[in-house]
Amino acid sequence: MGSLFGDSLKRYGALVRAAVAPPPGRRWPSFDRAWGWRLLVMAAFVPLFTLGMALHWLAMLLDEVLFPGYRRVEIRDPLFILGVPRSGTTALHRVLARDPGVTTFSTWECLFAPSITQRMIVLGLARLDRAMGRPLGRLLGWLQGHVFGGLDDVHAMDLSAPEEDYLALLPVFACFILVVPFPRAEALWRLGHIDTAMPEGEKRRLMTFYKRLLQRHLYVHGPDKRLLSKNAAFAGMAGTVLETFPDARVICCLRDPVAVVPSQLSAIKGGVALFGGDPDGTLFQERMPELLAAYYDTLLRVLPPPATPGRHLTLDMTAVKTELSRSVRRAHDILGLPLNPDLEAVLEAETARSRAWRSGHRYALSDFGLDETALRRRFADVYAAFAFGRPMPPEAPTAAPIPVGADVRASRTPGSPVLAGQQGR
Repeated sequence: MGSLFGDSLKRYGALVRAAVAPPPGRRWPSFDRAWGWRLLVMAAFVPLFTLGMALHWLAMLLDEVLFPGYRRVEIRDPLFILGVPRSGTTALHRVLARDPGVTTFSTWECLFAPSITQRMIVLGLARLDRAMGRPLGRLLGWLQGHVFGGLDDVHAMDLSAPEEDYLALLPVFACFILVVPFPRAEALWRLGHIDTAMPEGEKRRLMTFYKRLLQRHLYVHGPDKRLLSKNAAFAGMAGTVLETFPDARVICCLRDPVAVVPSQLSAIKGGVALFGGDPDGTLFQERMPELLAAYYDTLLRVLPPPATPGRHLTLDMTAVKTELSRSVRRAHDILGLPLNPDLEAVLEAETARSRAWRSGHRYALSDFGLDETALRRRFADVYAAFAFGRPMPPEAPTAAPIPVGADVRASRTPGSPVLAGQQGR
């Protein structure tokens, strides 16, 4: 019999081995500057990271003693935003999160407080800080601007902003972002293929842990709200997500692979350089296109266009940049979701902002030795299955809003048109 803790220890062991393993073509006791830098960074990062994850485990154990009622919280009709990375999921997520009828993880909850215990402590300190005139809040704001400011053009970071809750899987070392500091840990690359590559028992334990995270979140923020989750890194486990949450609605975001591949490589370039795990600059250039191809294949297989009313729809995120308001309204119609008046009121302003927005993130295929013709050939099946850049259809089917908790399985019939969508943020 396996256990979640045992699975986590195996992944942790893989990370530690990858932290000290020499790059290809090098071996102990040979030494060079690049490897020396990596060992220095790992000597600082691994102990701090391990301590942080141990504290998360302790806090989650305390949840079982102090807040056992969280396990009885029902996750009813959650809304998942899936898709390939760099396809506009963040922009859509942050708009939909302005609906007061939904709740979603914020950055600080994902990174520093996945447990109820930690959140109660942080929220208590926040109330005390406000009573004292927010000295701690101002300090955190200053630190945030200096630490995260350079990421604004790639992925804007704000501790209070909505964020991908897959980051809360860090305590069990099942968060794919760890591939940046530990690129030679095969256990992490397999996380990109959970649907097909993870043993059933391990998959079941991981998804139970994830479900408990969502229950904890609803316990704190209100079980009457709809859970909104955005995770581009879940593309390789779309089938597993739908098996775990059979009443979920899904918005699937896609973008032209020729734009996605270099954008993703550019987005992680700074982190890869910081940790020094790919000194030759070849590992991610070789493996990331293959992983992204698997993401597209899984999404198109599990969530095939056109839309299925009451179940899922696909957005081509290139066109939605100029049609954000209409896209959100049509998505709510197709999925049978009520459009909250508070969200409706901000859509026009957000649409104008989306049309005016210009990314400062600059990259080119040639920066990574990529060829457009070769990429189009590699992703030929994707282009055959989905027509990128197609204009939005003039009309969409209108469905009566379905309240949280309603049974939508009877309405899952194919046939509604595909929506078109927005460039990656």
